[in-house]
Amino acid sequence: MAAHAFHSSHRSRALRRAPVPLPDEKARGGYEAHALYGCTEPHENYAPYVPHEPYETGTPPVSHHWVQRALHPVNAKLDDHLPTDHKLSQVYRVGAGLTGLLLVVFGILGLIDEIGFFDTGGDTVLALNTNGALSVLSICIGGLLFVGMVIGGTFASTLNIVLGVAFILSGFVNLALLDTGFNFLAFQIQNVLFSFVVGVMLMWFGMYGRVGSALPHDNPYWRARHPEQAAREERVAQARS
Repeated sequence: MAAHAFHSSHRSRALRRAPVPLPDEKARGGYEAHALYGCTEPHENYAPYVPHEPYETGTPPVSHHWVQRALHPVNAKLDDHLPTDHKLSQVYRVGAGLTGLLLVVFGILGLIDEIGFFDTGGDTVLALNTNGALSVLSICIGGLLFVGMVIGGTFASTLNIVLGVAFILSGFVNLALLDTGFNFLAFQIQNVLFSFVVGVMLMWFGMYGRVGSALPHDNPYWRARHPEQAAREERVAQARS
């Protein structure tokens, strides 16, 4: 009785594991090949069988793609080309140009007043403390932003982000140096606040349409991060048209 029960149980498990052939099995070339490679359930909609090696069950190696994603968590393809006439490029150009113009005007006015290069006597321009060093630095950064405005595209976006972070860090550093002998740029609290505001503004312009969880699927940065899904959606759109 025990032997009969064992054989019955073994046969029922084998029947459950065995693939059930479809009615048109001969037309599809047989189901056995699929079963050999891990497909144990018959189904009606599947791609034609392509011979391949059995799948390995070990831990898959870390691919180069995932290494790049770890190194660049915000955008794994920061250097993707964005056309300079794209609407996002226009936003980056405007952000860089307006901020650069503000900094250049501030720097030129500081130089016109002939303030000492490292003077910390409290000379102000546009309600901000300044000296010769800060004026020259402002003109240089403004000129760099003008370059980003001319080039546009992803370069302008990245430049806005990098300089925005630099302005925010500068605000924190100079806040710590306000009452010390190392305050070579003659910063006061209003300069610190201005640095924070400019930094946030530049970062907003640089990240606009580039960083976010709800980017539209026609966005070039979304398409660069999801090439397979973008290709599928493009094929569907072409088939419908």
